[in-house]
Amino acid sequence: MSAVPPLTQVEPRFLAADVGGTHTRVGLVRAGGADETDVVVLAHRKYACAEYPSLGAILADFIASHSACAGIDRVTIASAGVVLDDVVINANLPWRISLSELRSELRLSELHYINDFQAAAHAAQCMDPADSLLLTPGVSTAPAGPVLVVGPGTGLGAAVRIPHRGGTVVLPTEAGHIAFAPGNARETAILEFTRQRGFSHVPTERFVSGPGLVSLYDAICALDGIEPQLRAPAAITEAARRFDAPAREAVLTFCALLGSVIGDLATVSSARSVFIAGGILPQLKDFLPHSQFHARLLDKGVMHAALERVPVRLIENDRLGVIGAASWYLEFLQNPSS
Repeated sequence: MSAVPPLTQVEPRFLAADVGGTHTRVGLVRAGGADETDVVVLAHRKYACAEYPSLGAILADFIASHSACAGIDRVTIASAGVVLDDVVINANLPWRISLSELRSELRLSELHYINDFQAAAHAAQCMDPADSLLLTPGVSTAPAGPVLVVGPGTGLGAAVRIPHRGGTVVLPTEAGHIAFAPGNARETAILEFTRQRGFSHVPTERFVSGPGLVSLYDAICALDGIEPQLRAPAAITEAARRFDAPAREAVLTFCALLGSVIGDLATVSSARSVFIAGGILPQLKDFLPHSQFHARLLDKGVMHAALERVPVRLIENDRLGVIGAASWYLEFLQNPSS
């Protein structure tokens, strides 16, 4: 078992989990004290979802692997989707999550669920800007106001953090399911190709996500009469670095589309700053300067003047979701009615 300092009365601990379609990250956490960060992660592990039959099995394995988890019966879960009648609705998860069944299986006194980008937005407020990569050179500061947190992972997630009465309110969204809007003739052809394959509704995350990069590559190959050879985002990215034509076009199109989506969401939310929370983008960041990412972000007509003042940062922190879920829970303890 992992060595973690023994539990004390003054630092109650709990579990926070960041549940994705590909990986689940679990942390043993507590509130930070003086001269510490807001959330202290005492132990952390990343699990491949496909290797476990359920979320309960993952959490049980983590608890069994850390002696300091003995007796802990509070868990907060961050995951994409929404809860309907006790069940998490999310097309990207490999298994069903019933909150009541999970609570009973692990004998929990408290089990909380929040949207994954609601958690990311809570985590972003814990982050030092120096710990992120600025993607808008020359635009690094912004006045107080709404903050957009967005990320293309297994799907496309987004949330907005809004200042309110001395604190913050976080609005989770299902932005990945809004209709895809092409920005040029090539993207229109990609959309039409997808519709011809039986998709009456083409969501934005069909192209702006990890699997979306594969969808772009497949569509580009089909339009150009090329047999697709690559089946994974990482393989497409590496081929793009070797200047493989369809792979490079797919990656650069992805970057342009992400910029366009961020511009749309920033316009709708009146965001004063933007954080991109990991996902696939850290593997693509070297392509951003050679793409239309920033140009498409600004290409919103009269909103160009406002958007060019919005700093955009990439957060690269594997513990972001765990920290965010924990931050939300600690805030919930202070104000349970919020």
